[in-house]
Amino acid sequence: MDLDRIKGEIVAFVEGRKSEFAAIAEDLYLHPETGLNEVRSSALLADFLEREGFRVERGIAGLPTAFRAETGEGGPVIAFMAEMDALPVMGHACGHNVIAAAAVGAATALRSILPPDAARIVVLGTPAEEMGIGKVDMIANGAFDGVEFALMVHPSSRRYVIKHYLGLARVRFTFFGKPAHAAAYPEEGINALDGVIQTFNGISALRQQLRQDVRVHGIITEGGVAPNIIPERASAHFYVRADDLAELERAKARVLACAEGAALATGCRLQVDADPRIMAPLKVNRIFSDLYSAQLAYLDLQESENQPDKNKGSSDIGNVSQIVPTIHPHVPIGDGINIHSEAFARATVSGKGKAAVAEGATALALTAAELAARPDIREEIWREFRS
Repeated sequence: MDLDRIKGEIVAFVEGRKSEFAAIAEDLYLHPETGLNEVRSSALLADFLEREGFRVERGIAGLPTAFRAETGEGGPVIAFMAEMDALPVMGHACGHNVIAAAAVGAATALRSILPPDAARIVVLGTPAEEMGIGKVDMIANGAFDGVEFALMVHPSSRRYVIKHYLGLARVRFTFFGKPAHAAAYPEEGINALDGVIQTFNGISALRQQLRQDVRVHGIITEGGVAPNIIPERASAHFYVRADDLAELERAKARVLACAEGAALATGCRLQVDADPRIMAPLKVNRIFSDLYSAQLAYLDLQESENQPDKNKGSSDIGNVSQIVPTIHPHVPIGDGINIHSEAFARATVSGKGKAAVAEGATALALTAAELAARPDIREEIWREFRS
C-alpha cells in the first residue's frame, strides 16, 4: 500500500468536501437534542453514511439512537466515535456537532481512498455522553466487541493530543422525615431537608482530608414544598471524581458515610441510589498519541502548550480506553473559549469551527491510514496498552 499517495489523497479529499462536513456540524447545531433523545441527529449521521455506501445498523446496544456504520472487508478494525447529544438549554456547548462531523468526514475519506481489504472502518454513533452513560451501555452490550483501535476528536480553545480525565461515580441521596407545621408543632416533625444540608456540611468538612485529585460536588434536587411545612422528603445528587478507580471507590464510601451520619443525626430514613455505570479515567496510550501528533506535523499544524493533568473533567471515553487503545485529541475552535458556554456553542459553527471539523477529519483519517498500513505500529500500540 502506497501510504504517501494515500495520505495525499486523504488531504485532498477532505479539502474538497469540507463544506459538506461543516454543514453536518451546523445542522446538528441548529437542531440540538439532549442525551437519549438524539433521534434527528442520529438519523442525519446514519443516513449520510448510508448514502456514502456504509453498511448501517441502527438502534444498537439497546439504545435507539446508537448506530454502527461499517465499510471494508479486512485488516484492523478502526472505529471513529461520533458523539451527538447536546446540553439542555445551551445546545452544542460541548461541541459534539464538531465531533460527529469530523468522525463522519474521516470515515468517508477512508472509504473512498483505502483499499477495501486494508481495514474495516467503523463509525459508532454514541449517544448520551453528557449523561455519562452512552459508551458505558454500548460497551456492556457488545457494541465495541472486535474494535481494535478507537479514535475521536473534541473541540477546544487549543490544539493538543493528550488530556487526562477523572473517573466519575454518581450517587443520589433521598431523606425521608415527618411533616409538621413548622411554627405550631415543630417538635412533631422530622426535617428531611436538614438531612440534606448536614450531608453537604459533612462533605464540606471532608474535603480537607481528600486527595488532591478528588472532586465532590452536588445539588439539592428536592427540598420541601413550603416554608411552613417541615419537609417530609428531600434529596440531593452528587458526583464523585478521582484519578483512579480505587480512589474513586474510597471517596465515594466516605461521601456515603456523610449522608448516613446526617440521617442518624436528624432522625431521617436514608435511601441511597448509586448509579452502577461508573465513568472510568482515560487510559493514555503514548504511542497512539504520538502517531496522531505525527499527522499534525505532516499537516504543518503546531500543537499548543498544554498541561494534560490540569482542568480535568470526565467522559465515558475513559471506559472505551480501558478496553481498547484510544485517542481523544482536541481541535481548536477559538482562543480563550471554555466548554459548556454559549460562546463555545457559537464557535462550533464559526469559521474556526468549520476549520476544526476539517482538521479533525483529516488528522483522524491520516492516523487510521497509518494504522492500516503499518502492522508494526499497531503491535507497538497494543504492547503499550497491555503493559
